[in-house]
Amino acid sequence: MPSPRPGDRIRLVAMPDDPDPIPPGTIGTITSVWQHRTWAQVDVNWDNGRKLMLAVPPDQFETISRNSE
Repeated sequence: MPSPRPGDRIRLVAMPDDPDPIPPGTIGTITSVWQHRTWAQVDVNWDNGRKLMLAVPPDQFETISRNSE
């Protein structure tokens, strides 16, 4: 799977550890990606109006469309 990048459109598959998770199947746009040693922080503006980051892993998503820039 290619690395996520700002502008990519994604669909959430799972957010297992968040106390107030985004529902699976929700679509959003990545705004920034911060790579750490063993995980990545993926900041997302969700289409439902929320702004909540993903911690990958354990959060899982699928890319719907790639930013072509």
